[in-house]
Amino acid sequence: MLFERDDDTAANPATAAPIPDDTPTDRAAVMQQVAAFAARPAGRVAKWFWSALVALVGFIASLAAWDYVNGLLARSPVLGGIATALFALFVGALLVVLIRELAAMARLGRIDGVQRAAAAALAGDDLSAAQQVVAQLEGLYARRSDLNWGLQRVRERAPEVLDASGLLALAEAELVAPLDAAAEAEVQAAARTVATVTAVVPIALADLISALTANVRMIRRIAEIYGGRAGAFGAWRLLRTVMTHLVATGAVAVGDDMIDSVVGGGVMSKVSRRFGEGVINGALTARVGVAAIEVCRPVPFINRTRPSVRGLLRGALVGLFNRG
Repeated sequence: MLFERDDDTAANPATAAPIPDDTPTDRAAVMQQVAAFAARPAGRVAKWFWSALVALVGFIASLAAWDYVNGLLARSPVLGGIATALFALFVGALLVVLIRELAAMARLGRIDGVQRAAAAALAGDDLSAAQQVVAQLEGLYARRSDLNWGLQRVRERAPEVLDASGLLALAEAELVAPLDAAAEAEVQAAARTVATVTAVVPIALADLISALTANVRMIRRIAEIYGGRAGAFGAWRLLRTVMTHLVATGAVAVGDDMIDSVVGGGVMSKVSRRFGEGVINGALTARVGVAAIEVCRPVPFINRTRPSVRGLLRGALVGLFNRG
């Protein structure tokens, strides 16, 4: 069969229209979705609903287990005794988990209290309040073998300092500065992971799961570095606190100016769209890490410089991408 063409113009790839390519800034980055999801406030009706649902499911499960064990005891005392022992074992393990969760929440609350007291002592230039903060820090890090030298230095030099800012600066330099380095390393590792997965894996759902998992792990590790212990509920509380801080300060969005200054993302995204998206998600992960440091740090930044997203991202991407 022959088909006649209306025009005699020969097809030429040079004159073909370019294929549209969405840049990373044309659509929401996956980390923005994670931040918006985690920072979304829960309504009062939703809290009542979930509380009632958990209570109802727990009551029904307990009643069913009780009836099952009683029926098994009536039918076979041996099997009923085994079921009773297993049930008691499960309840004991559940109580241990709950106690650990409560202890972790209490430790996080202790760090929050130290942070608020340090901010108040700085604002009022209260030397006695600063001395109490330093005493709380010594108690918080008393069992940390890696801070023994810093604790000794603080005990030796603290009586010589006669102002609140100087005393807290001494505690920051001797106790918190080594923890800052470890926390920044965790942020760089998480940003590297998120950027790599985004650039390599072409599945959007995998990006979301990887970003959420990496950020939860990063926030938990940062809390542990500064002396907190985050269980399951504590990790979710920390994640919501950090994301709420990001949304409230408007630090979730990321622009081409920062990407260009870090790795030339505006140019490289034209070559590889996934590379540009990986850089953006890595930058947003670094911003989450900076916010987590600010939330988990027991004292505010005094003499030390707040870590920059640009520096953290540059350090995270060293070795992964060749800037030429």
